[in-house]
Amino acid sequence: MSFFGNKRLIIVLVGLVLLISVVGFTSRERDRLTWPEMFFKDAFSVVQGIFYRPAQAVSGFFQEVEDAYSVYEENKALKASLDQYARLTAELHDVKAENERLRQALHATESLKLYQLRFAEVVARNPDTWNNVTTIDKGLKHGIKKDMAVITAKGMIGRVQSVANFSSTVELLTSYERRNHISAIIQTQQMVNGVATYRDVSGVVEEYDPQERLLIMRKIPWGLKIEEKQQVVTSGLGGVIPRNLPIGYIVKVEPDDYGLTQTAYVQPSADFSQLNEVMVVERNFTISPNGEVIPQQSSNQPATNNASNTTPTTPASGAQPPASTAVGGGQ
Repeated sequence: MSFFGNKRLIIVLVGLVLLISVVGFTSRERDRLTWPEMFFKDAFSVVQGIFYRPAQAVSGFFQEVEDAYSVYEENKALKASLDQYARLTAELHDVKAENERLRQALHATESLKLYQLRFAEVVARNPDTWNNVTTIDKGLKHGIKKDMAVITAKGMIGRVQSVANFSSTVELLTSYERRNHISAIIQTQQMVNGVATYRDVSGVVEEYDPQERLLIMRKIPWGLKIEEKQQVVTSGLGGVIPRNLPIGYIVKVEPDDYGLTQTAYVQPSADFSQLNEVMVVERNFTISPNGEVIPQQSSNQPATNNASNTTPTTPASGAQPPASTAVGGGQ
């Protein structure tokens, strides 16, 4: 037993010596490999190639699927961000536009301190009657009355046609069905002997030309010089609509069909395509048919026929008889 045991030990030692010798021989740099090394290398290369290509294909497929899913998720997140950006941009634009309108309304409020203003919002505008009427969210409960003037920060847009408790219908100046004319004046400036002379020229805004998008002002006295870009404002002589509400600017002037008066075409100051916030104007007095000035009663007090509530006075600033009698239906 000791012989065989020693023999095995000797074989193991010899094998280790050979292995170390082979390792030492093969570990150094050589120009060529031995034939066993080449055999084993080629054999392992073939076996690795057989298993590597399918494994690499499967791994690449799953990697591409993962990449495609990642791209999908990223695209989805980017679309959500883009939609949110577009929404925020629209909201910001709307806030800026509203802020600008409110700034203009505040400026208009400061310039109309002599009148009581009631702010309202346009809540309905039918496309079929786009140029005729619009609906606001204030009515009798808010002190709105029939025939009150309605303006924006830029100028007059119409009058209250009918009133409900919580809403009102506004007849626009651009309405082709408008029956009530607007008594107006043209603020002119002329040089007389080198001195600037200011004069108000009376007329009546009667119609709207939808083709030219201009208001038509008639009954302007003949012989008075009317120029482009002169401002047109309300005269206040009709007894309902206050004085000096901007209407527009003169574009051109023509003689009427009979050559007795002049007809002016007026570019409206207000933008009728964008009506959002409006103001209803209540003047502090009215003019009776016989030319008497009647102080306006508070909207919170019931109207009475008591003579103590009426103070007849002579119209200020040399006011003429109401335009409704002078020019037929002016307000």
